[in-house]
Parts: sequence; structure tokens; C-alpha cells
Amino acid sequence: PTLGGTLPPSPPGPPTLGGTSMFPSSSPPQGWGGRGGHRVGEAQELSPQPITHLLPNPLPPWRGIPASPGIAIGPVVLYQPAVPEVREQLLDNPQRAWQQLQVALNTAREQIQSLRQNVTACGQQEAAIFDAHLLILEDPTVLEVSHQLIFDESLCAAAAWHGAVERAVRACEALEDPYLRARAADISDVGQRVLQLLTGTATTSLDWSEPGILIAADLMPSTTVELDRTKVLGICTVAGSTTSHAAILARSLGIPAVMGLGASLWDLENGTLIALDGQTGQVWVQPDQAQLQELQRQRDSQLGAMRVPQDLARQPAITRDGHQVKVMANIGGLTDAQRGIDNGAEGVGLLRSEFLYLQQGHPPTEEQQVEVYQAIAQTIAPHPLIIRTLDVGGDKPLPYLNLPLEANPFLGCRGIRLLFDYPELLTVQLRAILRASYGHAIKVMFPMVASVREIKAAKEILATVRTSLTQSGIPFDEAMEVGIMIEVPAAVTIADQLAAEVDFFSIGTNDLSQYLMAADRNNPKVAPLTDAFEPAVLRMIAQTVQAAHEAGIEVGVCGELASVPAAVPILIGLGVVKLSMNPPAIPAVKAAITKLTMAEAEAIASTVLKLDSAAVVREYVNAR
Repeated sequence: PTLGGTLPPSPPGPPTLGGTSMFPSSSPPQGWGGRGGHRVGEAQELSPQPITHLLPNPLPPWRGIPASPGIAIGPVVLYQPAVPEVREQLLDNPQRAWQQLQVALNTAREQIQSLRQNVTACGQQEAAIFDAHLLILEDPTVLEVSHQLIFDESLCAAAAWHGAVERAVRACEALEDPYLRARAADISDVGQRVLQLLTGTATTSLDWSEPGILIAADLMPSTTVELDRTKVLGICTVAGSTTSHAAILARSLGIPAVMGLGASLWDLENGTLIALDGQTGQVWVQPDQAQLQELQRQRDSQLGAMRVPQDLARQPAITRDGHQVKVMANIGGLTDAQRGIDNGAEGVGLLRSEFLYLQQGHPPTEEQQVEVYQAIAQTIAPHPLIIRTLDVGGDKPLPYLNLPLEANPFLGCRGIRLLFDYPELLTVQLRAILRASYGHAIKVMFPMVASVREIKAAKEILATVRTSLTQSGIPFDEAMEVGIMIEVPAAVTIADQLAAEVDFFSIGTNDLSQYLMAADRNNPKVAPLTDAFEPAVLRMIAQTVQAAHEAGIEVGVCGELASVPAAVPILIGLGVVKLSMNPPAIPAVKAAITKLTMAEAEAIASTVLKLDSAAVVREYVNAR
């Protein structure tokens, strides 16, 4: 097989990317796309043209994995990158071949460092993707196999590198863990880059003449980050998942994306009109006029909310009858914190501390953590910073922990469960969080709590750390609040007991939906079931809020649902007082809050709890 997998043949007829034209000779249909990706106060001017080549009867939508929210409408553009041709040439001078490989590796390193620099403004999580790519270039196993194939089997540099990378890709793809399987794409990406340098293969151009929706087998992270947002309206891929680095980058760039649609994508021809909803994972092929109008209405509403002037976005989010809702940011590092403030965040509702543990081949030291936590707290001061303790396992393993493979990692040792197995990790992190809390509004939050005994055990470790710091004369905020993530159905059923142990709840709707509906959000066959608009999920939120209010503690939501303007009246109507989301979503959510009264929100929330499906809930809310 070729590096990165073999692409299916092109459908008959349509011209390919890089040719004289990507569209039929007649005027291409105009497209609309994106949930924006624009900064606050910016908006893309739309000039839709009438669509004349619609099917008389609309086809049912295809369903894939929702990877990046937003609605896009436009013509198909098939993307099939050039695959370097590798011949197993035998050489007389292995030292020269090894030197050629070293030159290619150094050039690839410079290219990846440039990509990393360009993406740093998007956030630490995005930049860390290319840190991982740099590490792949230095992977001892890949280099050792390459060296062996060159010196023992006399293969040329390209053939040796290709063979070594293919072995690594196959090994990754054979793993049970979905996160590790998704990393095969990163190995392929780096492998292709070096192989192109060794063979002199030119990269396939992404310089489009007209806007369109990109159709691909899968997207490499380095390809995704270089997409032109004014031309790429949306993305549909045969493979991929929400945890892939391409999906992470698509979300950061604000490009709607649906992944895992299967090989039927290759039945489409260049220029075919399609529409996609990256929030629901639906794709419409040649939608009819009614579907187009409804999708355009939803998209216009989304873009309209993004046109909030920056000074207004920085104002508190207050309903028409004077009820304030805190709108906060989910972040993965210091750069994200500043983006949050720029977009109007009133604090950080979720700091994903995992970025500190994924940047290097060993855990961060206590001092490194203190420095980062304090820097973030100072950036957002006087607003609060909620730090979630390390949440790995499942879809986010740490390579240096050498965790055993699990048949079902999402139901295995992850979150707080894993930290109990590695108490030193938790102790060091809690020491750093407490030390950083001195003089700052910092709170701590434990993930994946499913029982009272777990939160009690975590609090006992925290108490031990407090005592140790006190005895050492190290200051900290003795009143620092402690909260938990509500993301396991078991936690909802005992929310009244858990509320007696903590100062606040934060609902993680992504995992809660997945666990409640018994559906893997990375499996396109069942991913639609994980829709957080499902009444079953909404009732879980309502039950959690009720238990919290009876105990006198606050509830926030930090899952994807918090970033959807249509969900705002439901959540605040149920009694949620804090919404936390990725920074670009903040202006639209604030705008949605200011259009409501609490009476209206409560009436909407009461009604949707009685409806029977996510689709009906959405239809009801959108009609209001």
C-alpha cells in the first residue's frame, strides 16, 4: 500500500484538482459556507446566486461524524493528493542514502517548524499538533528501521523511509484505542512530507479559483492548516473522527466539517451542489429549494450573531429582564486565554491541563505548572480560572505512562480513576494549583467522577496537600473552591449526594451524551444518537441543576452544547448560570442571551423536556 493509504479512483468525468478547471465549463454554482471563523466584528459578505439544477425530490441526508460545527453550501471539489512513487532501488552506497535521508529530515523539520509558527496564534492545542510532528521525525523506531533497510538491505532512502513509516502506520491502525488509531494520520502526514522531498514529488495545489466544499479520503493536519478559509467553505471526508488533528484544526479555523462519511463520497462529481451541517453530521446532496432556504436561514442566523461588535461582545451577557449569565472560555493554554478575553470571556470555565502533559516526553514539573497557571490567571484577572485536573485515558492517552491497552478505553481507566492509579501525578498537580491560587481567583475541578467515594478520595488527597503546604509555610488560597465534572449518568442520579461534597458542578455534555445514549460519537453509524439536544440528555441536565440548586451550589455547562446559540434558552431556562465554550463562539452566545427574558427561557425549557427527539427540539427552538 502507498504511504497514508490508497486513494479510490476518481469518479468518471470530472476534472481533477490542479487541472485547468475544477468545475464544469458552465458557470459554477455559488457557495456559502462557514460558521465564520472571523474575529469579533468581522463578517463575510454573502452574495448567493439562484440554484437552477436541483433534483425534483430531495434525497435523504447522509450522516457522518460531526467534526466542526457550522453550515456550508456549495459545489463539490474533489481533492486527491499526489502520492509519491517509490521504487525499491538497490544501492551500492548506503552511507550516501542515509545522508540523503538526513537532509530530507532536516528540511521537513524546518517546514514543520514554520507551520507550527503559523498556527501558534490559534492556540496551544493546535501548535502542539506540530510539536508531535517534530517528534515523529525523531522517532527512534522509525529511524532504526530506516537505517536497517538502508544498510542491511541496500534500499534507497525513499524506499527505506517509506517502509519504516508504513510499519509505524499499520501498527497504529491496529491499536484498539481510537485516539492512538487517529495518530496514524499524523505519522502518514510526516511520512508523506519527507517522501515528497526524497522523490521530488510536488504537492497537490489547494489554490482554488472558486469557493467549494472539499471532498477527500482524509485530511492531513498540515493540509488542513493551510486551507484558504475564503475558498474552502466546508469539508467532507471518507474517514476521520472528532479526535483527529484535522478535526481539531478545522474547528480552530472555523471551517464546518463532517467526517467518516464512507466511500460513497467518491460517487460525487466535481461541481455537484451539496450542503453540510457540521453540528449534526448531516450532508445533503443536491438539496431542494426548501432545504436550501432553511439551511441558509440557519447559517445567516449564525453569521448574524457573529457580527457582534467587539465592544458589545465584551459587555456582560444580561437578559432583557436583567438576569446575568456568565459566559466563559474553554482553553488549552495561555494563547487561548488571551483569545477568550478578546472575544468577551468572563473567565475560564475549563482549562484543559492536558496540554502541559502532552508537550514533552515526561510529566511537567510542579514549577512548570505553577508558572503556567499563574500566567493564565494574570491574563484573565480579575475573572476566575477553573482548572480541570489531568483528564487522560480513553481518547487521550499519555505515551510515557505506558498504559495497558483496554478493550473499551472510554469505559476504562480514565479521568479521576487514572489519577488514583498515579497519585504522584495528582499530588504534584494539586500542589501547583494551590500554589498558583495565592492571589488569584482559581478553582479546581475533578473529571469523570461517578461516585461519592471518588470525590471524597480526591478531597482527601487535596487536604493532605494543603497540610503539606501549610507546614512548609507556602501560601495558597485556603478558600479555593472545589468542583466536579458531571459527565457520567451515575453522577446525575446521585447529584444530590455529590452536591453536598463540592462547591459547584460543570456539566460536560459531550461525554454525558455519549454515555447516556450508549453511542460512540466517533462511530458514524451511531454518532447521531449522541446529540445533546436529545430530551434524555436535557432531562439529565435538568435533574442535575435541580439537585445543585437544592444544595445551594451553582451549575455551569462546558460541553459543546454551551456554544450553540439555539441551546441557550434551554440551558438558562433550566437554571444553568455559567456557559463555557471555545472563544470564537462567545459573541454569538452572548447575543442570544441578550435577546431573551428568563420567563421566555423557562417556558422553552419546560416545553422541550416533553418533546420526543432532538430534531423536534431543534425545530421547536428555531421556530421561536
